[in-house]
Amino acid sequence: MNSLVENRYEFVLLFDVKDGNPNGDPDAGNLPRIDPETGHGLVTDVCLKRKVRNYVGLARGLSAPNDIYIKEKAVLGHAHFSAFESLGIELGEESRHPIPREQAEEIEASSMPEGLSIVEDEDDKFWLVVAAVADKKEIKDWLKQSALSKEVRKTVNEALKQAKPRRPRGPEVSRGREQMCKTFYDIRTFGAVMSLKSAPNCGQVRGPVQLTFSRSIEPIVPLEHSITRMAVATEAEAEKQQGDNRTMGRKFTVPYALYRCHGFVSAPLAAQTGFSEEDLELFWEALLNMFEHDRSAARGEMATRELVVFKHDSRMGNAPAHQLFNLVKVGRIDGASGPARSFSDYEVKIDETAIPSGVSIEKRG
Repeated sequence: MNSLVENRYEFVLLFDVKDGNPNGDPDAGNLPRIDPETGHGLVTDVCLKRKVRNYVGLARGLSAPNDIYIKEKAVLGHAHFSAFESLGIELGEESRHPIPREQAEEIEASSMPEGLSIVEDEDDKFWLVVAAVADKKEIKDWLKQSALSKEVRKTVNEALKQAKPRRPRGPEVSRGREQMCKTFYDIRTFGAVMSLKSAPNCGQVRGPVQLTFSRSIEPIVPLEHSITRMAVATEAEAEKQQGDNRTMGRKFTVPYALYRCHGFVSAPLAAQTGFSEEDLELFWEALLNMFEHDRSAARGEMATRELVVFKHDSRMGNAPAHQLFNLVKVGRIDGASGPARSFSDYEVKIDETAIPSGVSIEKRG
């Protein structure tokens, strides 16, 4: 079994972008995020966490103990039900409602949502079964959108009223939370709020690894580009353009920017989630390689340039985080003029003579 993280860490992550949009703001037409008072570019913490999650999923596969809880198109409640099922904890009993054959056939002909099924017994009687873990809201939404008859809708609603799922008790919630931490890498690492209304409560977890917003070293000047697609989406558009079939659009890029992010790893919180030394090594690996598998035309060229890690000799730490961050200086190289257009325009200096007692430093990558 892997040992838990027993030391506190802080780290400085430097990454850059060239002719791309590192983190568009959907509330501003997908413009690169920017501090309006200083003009410095911003990248959110959740943006980088998404890239770490994606890398871990690609590198280790979406299976325990390195499955990903927050993944694309995931239905979070399903993971909660699976956790309690694996623990052998029953959450209520299924509900069975008698139903005529013609209604059973009509329901079976439709695409039934999860938690709803039709069962035929030995006496050739049909039953509409609502599982104990069924999501009633999901089934009701399905009813509204389906083309089922009025009689069938009434039957399903009556069956839903009879279903009485059981909420997990306090000790069961704790066991569910522990199981989720064992299964999902991102919960062990970043934490999660798992008190959903439509699924069994698994409580909440404070993650041992936290990131700040990333901020560019210098102010950025986003550029706006007009782009053309030589096709249209509908016949109506084609007729309107009389066969020209062009679609105009906008694309935003940053010519070049170097971003700095600060991060923290808490040993006491690692003990609560089961975050291990192997998990930590995978996290460092993800930070170094996350952009290599996140290529797109929108993001241009992005790369991790430096990862400076401060390791404390103790669980609680031997020096304030801000004191360690101040040891890493990033600035333009001597004699540089004009706007920066590459990482070589900058230099990274670390004052290793001022590192406090009980703290060691390591440059990764």
